[in-house]
Amino acid sequence: MTNSKEADPHPSRWRRFLQYIEVPTDPGVPNTSWVNRDLIPMPKERRTYKIWSYFIYWCIGGLSISGYATGSTLLAYGLDATQAIVSVVICGLIVGVLCVTCGWMGERFYCSVQVQLGHAASVQQLTAVHYVDSSSRGAYFPVFIRAFVGTFWDGLQAYWGGQAVAVTIGAIIPGFAHMKQTLAGGILLTKDFIGIIIYYVFFIAMMRIPPERLQKPFIVSSVMFSATLIGLLSWAVSNTHSGGPLFQEPANPVHGETGWAMLFGITAILGAWCEIVLLSLARSPDISVMVNRGGGTVGQSDWTRYANRPYAPTLSQLIAAPFCIIVCATIGIIVTSCAQEIVGSLIWEPFLLLAALQNHYNDSPKVRAAIFFAGLGCVCAQLGISIVLNSVSAGMDLSGVVPRYINIRRGAYLLAFLGLASNPWQYMSNASIFLTVLSGFGIFFAPFSGILLADYFVVRRCKIKLEDCYIGDKRSIYWYHNGVNWRAPLAWVLGVFPAMPGFIMTTRDATAWNVWVRIFHIAFFVGLSISFVAFSVICWVSPPGNVGIGVLYHEENSFEVESELETEEKEGVTRVGVA
Repeated sequence: MTNSKEADPHPSRWRRFLQYIEVPTDPGVPNTSWVNRDLIPMPKERRTYKIWSYFIYWCIGGLSISGYATGSTLLAYGLDATQAIVSVVICGLIVGVLCVTCGWMGERFYCSVQVQLGHAASVQQLTAVHYVDSSSRGAYFPVFIRAFVGTFWDGLQAYWGGQAVAVTIGAIIPGFAHMKQTLAGGILLTKDFIGIIIYYVFFIAMMRIPPERLQKPFIVSSVMFSATLIGLLSWAVSNTHSGGPLFQEPANPVHGETGWAMLFGITAILGAWCEIVLLSLARSPDISVMVNRGGGTVGQSDWTRYANRPYAPTLSQLIAAPFCIIVCATIGIIVTSCAQEIVGSLIWEPFLLLAALQNHYNDSPKVRAAIFFAGLGCVCAQLGISIVLNSVSAGMDLSGVVPRYINIRRGAYLLAFLGLASNPWQYMSNASIFLTVLSGFGIFFAPFSGILLADYFVVRRCKIKLEDCYIGDKRSIYWYHNGVNWRAPLAWVLGVFPAMPGFIMTTRDATAWNVWVRIFHIAFFVGLSISFVAFSVICWVSPPGNVGIGVLYHEENSFEVESELETEEKEGVTRVGVA
């Protein structure tokens, strides 16, 4: 096969520069306008994740600072601690099922979420997708939504990671912990900014490791944060001998309806685990802001494609995912409740709790030693969650836009830069309207999930002709006029529309309460269900014409990438034949 670097024997200076900055290639996998080594079906030698690897993966995804703070969202809806835990259990079980269904195609065909999302909507991803012209402008839309939301989420995670680094350093150097100097008009503590820079140094170093070799760093991260959770839980319960005051407080559900409050809470957590950034914006002294872009059920194929055997991810998705989500959120509620009794304030972020404990115990050497290791566990958790749930998926998205020049690693670095440039300390401090708007982006993701599931399981019956997903011209059986399968955007609009009025009303008035606002608060169920049914019905009335073609799983050695010269030659033959 001919690489682009060999296409022109006498390239210009600009062309030589462009060739120089192209991403690395593998033998037989040239860089083209729609393919690089990270976008093709995962080769056998790179499929290194075993059953235990996915259990560790879910220790990273489920045992996280975001998961720990889940209770803040549930209590913001007026639930008591027991009702919040029940809601988490229900959410965890549903998330496990969603992860299996959304990751099934990646497990069977070793392809990324770009193929999984794009095979249904044909407007999902610019390149390397089912049924999409590689030059389709419509494909930018969902990529930009995911990248936009991912940028702010990455910045927030780095902000939290920087604060955890600052706490860890402060445990060694008490003077650093008590620094009062600020930046950005008094919003950002200087010590936190120093922590963010150090955090990014470690993040960049970890992203040098390809995803297929991250199992050992993931083990370290999961063990460290698990030890942090166990230590906090032991300290909290041993000092209070109870679950703390939150378990004694009665429920005060929003608008006096416990059923709706629990449904809102369940929907909120489910949305967060479906590529949604959910922000509980209650600004009362008792409830902190909780931001979660959880395990990313939509993005499961970005990781199930690394499975070394069929069904390797399934057991962990059904067991480890719910278990880790439930355990972490429950520990967060219990520790926060007990800590309120001990230190006198409600602190949902574990690294901020550690800083408060250092002050509470007057910089005791023994306490500082414990805080150092606990803070290190929080840093490891942030590094792991940023890579698992953000950097790899975002890198895949950006790689799909410009595959010749961006791969997973470069995409992750670009996202990290944009995340820092977004000034997360600003929008976490005084941009409540912006956070409300950002949280509303969840209404766009749920319909994508419904279309994905309907197309692959109902319309296609799990049959895919994988090689045609990577052909960007009329030779592909998945070629559509102007690169857009009209059935998908129609189903997507139908899924988004019911939640839009409530979204607008909530943005304009946070206290608004009517039927539209209720629909907005359960947008995950509404959007997913309507788009699923709508897409299935539309394809039944007007079949795509390429249904039933392909195989149920990827056959080894059945996939080969064409170079651009080979594509141009075949296109020329096609044009001549048509003429």
